[in-house]
Amino acid sequence: MAKLFIKQAEQYAAARPSYPTKLFEYIASKTPCHDLAWDVGAGSGQASRWLAGIYKNVIATDTSSKQLEFAAKLPNVRYEITPPTMSSLEIEKLVAPESSVDLVTVAQALHWFDLTNFYSNVKHVLKKPNGVIAAWCYTNPEVNAAVDKVFQRFYDEKLGPHWDKARRLVEDGYRGIEFPFEKVDNDESTESQSLPIKFVTEKEMVFEEYMTYLRSSSAYQTAKEKGLELLTEEMEGEFADSWKEDGKEKKVVRFPIYLLIGRVGEDRV
Repeated sequence: MAKLFIKQAEQYAAARPSYPTKLFEYIASKTPCHDLAWDVGAGSGQASRWLAGIYKNVIATDTSSKQLEFAAKLPNVRYEITPPTMSSLEIEKLVAPESSVDLVTVAQALHWFDLTNFYSNVKHVLKKPNGVIAAWCYTNPEVNAAVDKVFQRFYDEKLGPHWDKARRLVEDGYRGIEFPFEKVDNDESTESQSLPIKFVTEKEMVFEEYMTYLRSSSAYQTAKEKGLELLTEEMEGEFADSWKEDGKEKKVVRFPIYLLIGRVGEDRV
């Protein structure tokens, strides 16, 4: 996973959307204590920054030191570079002791993980029985009919052959991903009453920012490493023409978010 994002780490930090307050308020409402959160696959720290305002301490980990270079330095956030898989001993050394974590979060990264190893680590560090894991992904940007039409063709025909197979889990809004945790109570503040729960985040962009977002994708970078430029002059021209149609330089870009959330429950022998 880390190799796919190292080269475009600066683009990723600049172009990717932040997450809505409503998402973190909902997640935090499901954890009885707000002492310690572990943000896994933290990247450039979009989620870590929010968690730092709610939890006394945050441990933010990633396999990519390059990504973490762009994360905000906050007094109650500790950043750690970790291997892709860890034993219980490594988890206790690098992250936290057994049964000490209130919340584990994974933003736009769960589909990359070795889930057997990761879920074992989550169950090791979460407080029993009410420790919570929350994992979410966001899907394709939505601008307007003109831009979205060009994007969909670009996504299907150009990016499509270069996505890792794990991307399919994102396209499905994490509906097909294994998630062996107990349910938490849903409430009327969310758009859906079953997993995944849907939220929406918005980011105001000018055209160049939108193009930077497209270039920050792992599929684009994979193609570029093979010597293929997917955003050719012709392709970029099509995007530019569609962007100009409504006469507005800045546009609100919407990203649907899909949340999985669960409690660790009691230890079962």
